[in-house]
Amino acid sequence: MAFALAAAVGVTVGTGSVGPKAVHAATPDQLPFMCFNTSHTFHQTFGPNSFFTTETQQGPTSFRENSPTSKPTVTFPLRRGTAAGHAVYYVITDSSNLAVAQSLGVNYTPKLANAAGTSAAQSSSSNDATSIDVPAGVDFSPVHVLTAGPTGFPPSAAAPGAVGNQGYSPLVRLPSGVVINAPQIGDGASTNGADNAHWADKVTSVDIANALVTYAETNGCYEDQSVHYVSFDSSAAGPAAVEDVTYAPALGGVPSADCGTNDINVPGPFINPGCARESLIAFINGQTGRDNVQRQGLNAAILDQESPLNILEDVPNNGGQFNYSPMWDIHLVQWKSSVPTASRLRQTSFAAAEALVGTQAQSITPEGSTSDTFQATGFIVNCPLISVFASN
Repeated sequence: MAFALAAAVGVTVGTGSVGPKAVHAATPDQLPFMCFNTSHTFHQTFGPNSFFTTETQQGPTSFRENSPTSKPTVTFPLRRGTAAGHAVYYVITDSSNLAVAQSLGVNYTPKLANAAGTSAAQSSSSNDATSIDVPAGVDFSPVHVLTAGPTGFPPSAAAPGAVGNQGYSPLVRLPSGVVINAPQIGDGASTNGADNAHWADKVTSVDIANALVTYAETNGCYEDQSVHYVSFDSSAAGPAAVEDVTYAPALGGVPSADCGTNDINVPGPFINPGCARESLIAFINGQTGRDNVQRQGLNAAILDQESPLNILEDVPNNGGQFNYSPMWDIHLVQWKSSVPTASRLRQTSFAAAEALVGTQAQSITPEGSTSDTFQATGFIVNCPLISVFASN
């Protein structure tokens, strides 16, 4: 099993994590494809001011989230820049500078400043965030492969559908020193968003005339609430295949492993020195079944073709100032074989899920072995948050 996990971690994965709450059995509000129902809740979109406002305040944002379904989508302004001398298309989701975030209508994420000057960020010769000029682009021509294994995860075959060229990273450092999260989603060779040889697989439509692109969202969990986020890149090939995103090895240089874990418990505003990550828990062997309200995990994602319902440690909010980052430090967690499948209840709180490690669950190490000590598995996934469905 350890060998299979090591191979899977090296070639494919995705995750999730949560904040301090009690473990709950399924409630009438839980849905198979979403942590909780959208009824009797308010829907908050995140934005540049989310660290400073109450949870009920929206945006303002440059994106538009579309009606919630089992396959949610969001529409972004489509940006056109240059990579390695050719045109590319990209979106902007985060900025390390508040004024820039406000001007762009994106998340203010000061943690990203700690990635400037590292191998995890490529530099733009243009100081205009809406027209970057960077050294490396993305090859979108590979065919995405993800074939379920006997239990779903680990998969029997997996390959990412897009691969960043040497030096590619969605993190872009402008000459001003500002770091933006600007994942490339098109190579500039086609204006047809359905052409997966030239566009990211999660692009659902492109409107070149109005400079708009619609992109698939993923359902996740945060403190017993539902969140929507978008997945763009992973530092490991395996997770990139599972998430169907761009393989971007440079993201592995984002500082640093486990630096974000439990920083939610430190009075804010607080960022661990040099830290640009936040933590996420992804179970790998939870319950499955498209109609099962307890379904959760990478095995369920592959078998059911729905979200794995990963658990996030923090979101952009006043209570966790400034812990959030879209650079998710993945913590793969496995239920112990001694725990019957029927007892593997869906987890929707990071702290509660973390507390299971050592008793009912184990962490997966970077080598693919199991540990009773909670720890990062060793790869990054770029998943900017879009919104939360919170209790009234």
